Amino acid sequence: MKKSISEKCFDTFNIILMIVIMFITLYPLWYVLVASFSSGIEVTNGNVVWWIKDFETEAYTRIFEDSSIWISYANTIFYSVVGTLLSVVLTSLGAYPLSKKRLRGKKFLTGFILLSMWFTPGTIPMYICLRNLNLLDSRMGILMLGAAQTFYVILMRTYFESIPDSMEEAAKIDGASDFQVFLNVYMPLSVASIVTIALYYFVIRWNSYFWAMIILKDPNKIPLQVLLKKFVVEMTANNSELSKIDYTVTSRETTIFATIVISTIPMIVLYPFIQRFFVKGVMIGAVKG
Repeated sequence: MKKSISEKCFDTFNIILMIVIMFITLYPLWYVLVASFSSGIEVTNGNVVWWIKDFETEAYTRIFEDSSIWISYANTIFYSVVGTLLSVVLTSLGAYPLSKKRLRGKKFLTGFILLSMWFTPGTIPMYICLRNLNLLDSRMGILMLGAAQTFYVILMRTYFESIPDSMEEAAKIDGASDFQVFLNVYMPLSVASIVTIALYYFVIRWNSYFWAMIILKDPNKIPLQVLLKKFVVEMTANNSELSKIDYTVTSRETTIFATIVISTIPMIVLYPFIQRFFVKGVMIGAVKG
């Protein structure tokens, strides 16, 4: 079927718009990669735009020699992996009963949970709560913060509601308990939704630094993002004190870019393997409101 002029213009506009969006999305990643392999002086002078200037690998050498970066990297992996597992378990356990019509006070409980999306306790009350629970400067405090988020509980509940009740009834006839139905029927059928939510949680955990910066004092417990912030603050302070470009400062800047490159590798490697689950999970969440 031949396209009309308006349809061709619309397609052309969409193509141009997608190219612009793709450029805006990919250029920062490309710049970080190029800057990490460039000379620190060239980066500081703003000469690095599209391609590497004065190729060098000093930044990566510094990373491999700095044990604090690898300790922080290991902490980030621990917080992200263990925290994501904890979040998925709590989210699933919270969503399953909310998906059942027989739950007494279902509307009240759902509304009470939704209330937390609009009204948060705030930073100071949350800090006081963590202090009273002796969770300051502890890994458990980081894991418990944001362990279950309302939006993902509702998303999971929506998917559980789409599973036919007949499957639960068949399992109950065979003598299965509620927990066995949840574990052996609902969870295997919810793989796409679980993987999607797990990816969201993992990204949030991997990129979070605010609460880790506030409650963690031990340098051996801080995640990579807090260490990066420390590098940026130190570099800014040094730049404000020096009238001329200092090689140590420029080296720290390229080290920051190299650290960012290394920190994004797990997400880039992980996503292609779970993309099919991610797309399916997002579509599932849009089927039933």
